[in-house]
Amino acid sequence: MPGSKITVYGTDWCSDCFRTRQFLKRHSINFAFINIDRDKEAEQFVLKTNRSMRSVPTIVFEDGTVLVEPSNHELAAILGVIE
Repeated sequence: MPGSKITVYGTDWCSDCFRTRQFLKRHSINFAFINIDRDKEAEQFVLKTNRSMRSVPTIVFEDGTVLVEPSNHELAAILGVIE
């Protein structure tokens, strides 16, 4: 899955969002980051996806798979990387 399109919805102040972004960068995995504090459509997507909860990071993979607030272990498993 490395090289596939991944979108991370999050905020600048969220420590889990920072950790997730650092994980993806460390493993050279391309992703787009959308700050839901600045993008109201993205915020609505997160709210709809998470049953009205503003849960971040919400990560959407190219195949439509969604992970919400995953651990590094969960990310490594879905991406097939060794952590």
